[in-house]
Amino acid sequence: MQIQRNGAVASRAGPAEYFTGNVRFDASFKREAPARIGGLTVTFEPGARTNWHTHPLGQTIMILSGIGWVQRNGGPVEVVRTGDIVWFEPGERHWHGASDTVAMAHLAIAEELDGVTVAWQEPVQDNEYHAAKG
Repeated sequence: MQIQRNGAVASRAGPAEYFTGNVRFDASFKREAPARIGGLTVTFEPGARTNWHTHPLGQTIMILSGIGWVQRNGGPVEVVRTGDIVWFEPGERHWHGASDTVAMAHLAIAEELDGVTVAWQEPVQDNEYHAAKG
């Protein structure tokens, strides 16, 4: 058994090349082979979001607080709230982030395949993001 104590891993900013707006990473973890799971808590300030991206083995996000928006390529923007769990299929192009007025935090969990957990793509444009409001 291993316990990672709260605060043992310093908070850090989400890289601007993969995120729009203010994003913070906390409580990151990665397990050693043969396990291939890893994850972290991501906090998005209002209006903040990921770029479009995919995961080779899929991704699960559990909404810990706030209100967020998620979208898969070609689908509608969906509203997610505290306690919701979202599964993105392997290779499914998607983005996720906070709503435009309320912050959102989620636990993101993905598995590694051949050293890759995520394939980042282009930013979600403001017009795409704001289309969520209908």
